[in-house]
Amino acid sequence: MPRKTKLADKMQRTLGQAPRSTGELARVPPVTLPVAYPIEALVPQVRLQTPAVGQRATRPDGRLHGLGQTRYIDDLAFPGMLYAKIKRAGIAAARILSIDTSEADAMPGVLAVLTGREIPVNSFGPSLQDQPVLADTQVRHAGDGVAAVAALTEQIAEAAIEKIKVDYEPLPAVFDPLEALREDAPKVHAPAGNVYATKVIRKGDVDAAFARADHVFEGRYATQMVEHVPLEPHAAIAMWDPNGRVTIHSTLGRITLGRSDVSRTLKLPMNRVRIVATIVGGNFGGKNEITQEPVLALLSKKTGRPVKGVFTRGEEFTSTTTRHPFVMDYKTGVTKDGRIIARKVRLVLDGGAYCSWSETTLGKACILSAGPYRIDNLRVEAYVVYTNKTMTGAMRGFGAPQVCFAYESQMDEIAAALHMDPLEIRLLNAFEEGAASPTGQVLHSVVLKASLLKAAERFGWKEPRS
Repeated sequence: MPRKTKLADKMQRTLGQAPRSTGELARVPPVTLPVAYPIEALVPQVRLQTPAVGQRATRPDGRLHGLGQTRYIDDLAFPGMLYAKIKRAGIAAARILSIDTSEADAMPGVLAVLTGREIPVNSFGPSLQDQPVLADTQVRHAGDGVAAVAALTEQIAEAAIEKIKVDYEPLPAVFDPLEALREDAPKVHAPAGNVYATKVIRKGDVDAAFARADHVFEGRYATQMVEHVPLEPHAAIAMWDPNGRVTIHSTLGRITLGRSDVSRTLKLPMNRVRIVATIVGGNFGGKNEITQEPVLALLSKKTGRPVKGVFTRGEEFTSTTTRHPFVMDYKTGVTKDGRIIARKVRLVLDGGAYCSWSETTLGKACILSAGPYRIDNLRVEAYVVYTNKTMTGAMRGFGAPQVCFAYESQMDEIAAALHMDPLEIRLLNAFEEGAASPTGQVLHSVVLKASLLKAAERFGWKEPRS
């Protein structure tokens, strides 16, 4: 007896029906009848909308990651694909007198060379368009790109950029953000000054509050430049179709912003630019804006072939955005029992050679600089300045980690000077429900004190320590 007939007879016996002939089976309706969806309207219930919270949820991409089968940009290849490399300036501040690409052009295996003068609109940036795709008149930090090549192999491209000769006229440079504030400091974007964004917050009468404070504490705190160091460096592949449309596979985390920037730099309508977001092997804020995408697109247009560019780890450090270094001056007035009645803050952000996300970082840092504490009298002044260093931009927290380090360091110093428990001085000053932020925002669902107490309990803060 055929297998299907045996299976059908078994099902019918299970259901208490007599076995049917083969002809009858052909007319049997499907075992599972179609169901109209939705079966019923589901009404969300409070605190039950996210049943995955607290459960072991499987990531859909976890298996491929674990098996090493995830395809990143450097795993992709297209027929006839070329490889690009960018020549970096290697000098912090200089005027470009000439760029000689003739030797690179003549090398076997080199199919195209590109300089900044060939880029239709040679500037970009998320707020200020102050950064060149390839520097063509002036270098503002050592990681500036000045020329690029597309070749049959990465090795040929690497050798070709060494053949490009650039004649520089060195210019005075500034590397310290406090020096950059001075009127006589070298101007990174001359003739404009180095301060390109400021923010001020005033609340209450700071001077009067300091006058009646029992103790006044002052301190300077500084943080360093930090690179994101994702496992995957910046990478992209550009190619054109016969209708004059460019497609770019990119590690960008913000493809809509990237599409707008590519459209602008290439002077193309946005509907002729397609950005394909691939699996990103780490971002942390460092892949929020374009880097080499316009360069690869123009090299691809010149050669009529796909062009791939992958940054080296060295380029990640010298030619991509980093976390802002801060110099932070804090002056805090407190009563005998440790209550903060006045705080004055001055922030100086090192923006590096270009703006990037500095304006956003400045605003967040300024607003958060007082800390999560009720302070009736406050003055905050914040500045971001150009220096001849790697540009700074987005990184987790956008200015919050730097000021957190400063105000919490000073809270520990105040507690030690007043012989107070560091936990108690924070509980005394912490935000409560309905408190107002430095800019007047009324805060809701404030659980700061409860969180501190819970953390102290879990940690065993009150237990004797040997």
